[in-house]
Parts: sequence; structure tokens; C-alpha cells
Amino acid sequence: MPIKTEDTLPGATLVQMGPDGPEQVRLGDKLDGRRVIIFAVPGAFTPTCHSAHVPSFIRTKDAFMEKGVDEIICISVNDPFVLKAWGEATGASEAGITLLGDPESAFTQAIGMEFTAPPAGLVARSKRYAMLVEAGVVKVLQQEEGPGVCDVSGGEAMLQAI
Repeated sequence: MPIKTEDTLPGATLVQMGPDGPEQVRLGDKLDGRRVIIFAVPGAFTPTCHSAHVPSFIRTKDAFMEKGVDEIICISVNDPFVLKAWGEATGASEAGITLLGDPESAFTQAIGMEFTAPPAGLVARSKRYAMLVEAGVVKVLQQEEGPGVCDVSGGEAMLQAI
């Protein structure tokens, strides 16, 4: 069953590229006592993710910080090597957006946000969504109807929702 507002996010270990290579990141450590935006994309370098979703959070990052958001995290079912390259290509890393990989789709499946589209080569990927999480509890959840749409889960829409 998909996650919903007022649910507590499950524990998860994700990965990111650190200075010495891949590093494990406990999501709970990122959320403990903090106000965080989490948005998820079907895949790095895919058209809507690359040209619309990530850029919307780069544009709105300062406005989120003014609203008391501590961090903006993008989760994708990709490995940390791909996410590092994608962060550099989009400017997300330079903008301070945290890119975390869910390479086995474990977190994505645990919150009921997985989808599969074999014709596009997307297997066990994440639906497109954005959420405001306060101390691990989902306060706002905006999920798109389809993977190629970025309306309610974009940065500007999330700013209005919170």
C-alpha cells in the first residue's frame, strides 16, 4: 500500500557518492528532528527528470530554505556513480540538492511507490512524487499520475503546497 500523509517513513539505507567512493546513508539520520523535502524520479538522465523535475528544485531551493526546510533530497533507483554524474550534469550537486540512490528499489518498494515499464527499460523504478517530511513523518505528499508528468511534484507546486 502506498505511503500517505501522516505515515512515518520506514528505515532505509540509501547510497551516495562520497569523496572516497560510494557511502551508505541512513535515511533516518537525514530526517531525525529535521524538515526535509524528498522528491523521487523514475531515473537519472530520463527526459522529464532531467529537464523539468530536478531543475524545478534547483530554482526553488532558496525559497524552501526560507520556509524552514533543512535539506532537499532526490531519490532515484540508480547507483551512486550515475547519480554523481547526473548531479554534475544538472547542476543539482552544485546547488546543494542531495542525490541518494535506492539501487535495489528497497525503499521505493517499502513505501509502495514502485512501477515497472519494460518497453522503456524501466524495471522496479520509482513513481514521480515529492513530499515534505518532518521528523520522519510525511506532512505533504504530491504524486504524479504518470512517470512523464511533472506538475504536482515539481518545486513550485511543492512550495505552494507547504
